[in-house]
Amino acid sequence: MKKRSISLAFACALGLSLPVLAADNADTNTAPVRMGCGVMTFDTVPGWGLSPDGKSAIGPCHGGVAVGKDGSIYTSSHAGVFVFSPEGKVIRSFLGDKYSDMHDIKIRDEAGEEFLYGARNNNAEGVKLNAKTGDIVLKLPFPEESGLKLKKFNPTAITVGPDGDIYLADGYASDHIFRFDKNGKYRSHFGTKGNGLKEFNTAHGMTLDTRYNPPRLLICDRNHQPKGRLLHYSLDGEFIEEVVTGLGMPTSASVQGDYVSVPDLHGRLVILDKSNTIRAVLGFNADPAKRVNYNVPQNEWIEGIFSGTHGSAWDKEGNLYIQDWNVSGRIMKLVRALLQQKPRES
Repeated sequence: MKKRSISLAFACALGLSLPVLAADNADTNTAPVRMGCGVMTFDTVPGWGLSPDGKSAIGPCHGGVAVGKDGSIYTSSHAGVFVFSPEGKVIRSFLGDKYSDMHDIKIRDEAGEEFLYGARNNNAEGVKLNAKTGDIVLKLPFPEESGLKLKKFNPTAITVGPDGDIYLADGYASDHIFRFDKNGKYRSHFGTKGNGLKEFNTAHGMTLDTRYNPPRLLICDRNHQPKGRLLHYSLDGEFIEEVVTGLGMPTSASVQGDYVSVPDLHGRLVILDKSNTIRAVLGFNADPAKRVNYNVPQNEWIEGIFSGTHGSAWDKEGNLYIQDWNVSGRIMKLVRALLQQKPRES
């Protein structure tokens, strides 16, 4: 498959974005902002995810987003895991040291029960927990059985294969991707650090790409030189192809149907279709000082503009939930505009 470049979509995607200064409280006067193009047109939901006092409900964040089968939205921050209703209210949370700093999260239905999988880079482990109770049922520390003599182990991404095998990317250290069985037993590892075709320079994000049969791993090679890219590997760790080049700093990926959303630390989110053609670019930040910037306080947020896009997930209706890497803690909802009966004119 021919790889694609990000430059294909900017003219279409950016023409519909009309940002306004976001209030630092739940201001009902803040207007939604429309962004994207074609079937990938969205409206922001001002104030979504804020507490009744208008402040962020989650606090400083450097994490991911996942959506459960009942529509609940899970997001991770320094404090732990917060679960929101589709309306943006916190319905439960798992807080404290054993839940803190999940850099990436995925959710999976297993025999009718949902489990959350997390990659904890600061705690050198992967974890699996019951999504309803928060009970931790599995931990994945560095596998000594691999024979590797690593000085650091800082997992940044996690995903689960169709058979329950767990993949954990050591993106902030060795750039190896470790494969475990469903019980946490080490099976294998692949990948190495570098800027070659089959190497990773910060394997930062990873998901199961179900757009293909059989499914494959879609890996975000964030710091590849000269620019970030996406790669496909088989579930056995075999290189398949370079999917998209010319990205900024792709952080993670989330698949729904034939589409995949790819947050980029440069203050934007890219949406690709099954042919890996770029269909939309959302939230583009034109201010270089506010891109790849953790320290943008809530009073400087701009509605419809992202600053350090880090995690995303789709709900079953095609809406998007997006987390910025942010000192105040920013989680946003984008409603698929073309699904509404009367789309608002931009």
